[in-house]
Amino acid sequence: MINDETLLSLAAEIEKLPPRPHHSMLLEIANKIQPGCTFRYALNRGGWYRPGGIISSDGARIAGNVESWVRAQGADDVDELLERYAGSELRVTRHTGRTHYFVAAYGSAPADFLQLEIEELQEVLDRKLIDPDNPPEDIQELIEPVLPALLDAQAVGAPYYRFRRLIDVRRIIATPAYGRNDGLPRLLSDWSRSSAAARGHFSDHWIIALREHQDRYRNPVTSVSLISCHDRALKLFQWNIELSGIEMSRQLQAFDRAAGYPAAWYFHLVAGTITPPKIAYAVARDLDNQFNYLPDSEAALLQSWVNSPCSV
Repeated sequence: MINDETLLSLAAEIEKLPPRPHHSMLLEIANKIQPGCTFRYALNRGGWYRPGGIISSDGARIAGNVESWVRAQGADDVDELLERYAGSELRVTRHTGRTHYFVAAYGSAPADFLQLEIEELQEVLDRKLIDPDNPPEDIQELIEPVLPALLDAQAVGAPYYRFRRLIDVRRIIATPAYGRNDGLPRLLSDWSRSSAAARGHFSDHWIIALREHQDRYRNPVTSVSLISCHDRALKLFQWNIELSGIEMSRQLQAFDRAAGYPAAWYFHLVAGTITPPKIAYAVARDLDNQFNYLPDSEAALLQSWVNSPCSV
């Protein structure tokens, strides 16, 4: 088990590094985490951002957090703030980000891997603090305007890393507080019994996504889902649910080739992504009609799913 001191040291080392396209220096540090675990890059997810701070028109830093700064001004009346900072041309920034995922298998079971998540962020211009043509009506609208006066997203700082988390997927799956999703343990069990297991580790093709929220009783809950490392390529795949027999077999094989491992079409069915359920039922009808184009292991998995459908 990796202790908190190790995690803090890891985070500090990584956050000193300048981001690089292939993350080579980051990987050197990551590979010291646990003997026998070699991390490799899996994928990245971007398109998100976090609120930033405030800078002056000449680029001087006024505050690191726009909401904290506005609240600290001690004005309950937005008109007072507008009068105080009229003509100041203060600008609000945001931190644009993407999350990089690195994985390291330490055993043969599908859940036997570590997953390291590192954010890469850069602070850029976002909007004017005060839009004289559309002034805010209250303090909250000053912090989060409905119609912001957007600026070109010019960089105001260099890209930087932020440690997000390091998880042991085996421990995550075994913890009742995570997920409450019967589909994920079943999918992992299916992987162990499929032809895909002989062609590589589960983490070669999938990562775990954790999402934290509150249930209706306001208790913290972390749900678990799956993200394919090949989603970007596979989302372009055009399924034809009207096919059968040899043509359906060729379609499944084409999908597996695009994914890079056998039975990929089945796992994208259970994961709730890309493979439509109608394909599964069409293949099951083919099996009933004595079209034996699936390996026995895949046929058994499909029959089990048809008898008791599930998704992650």
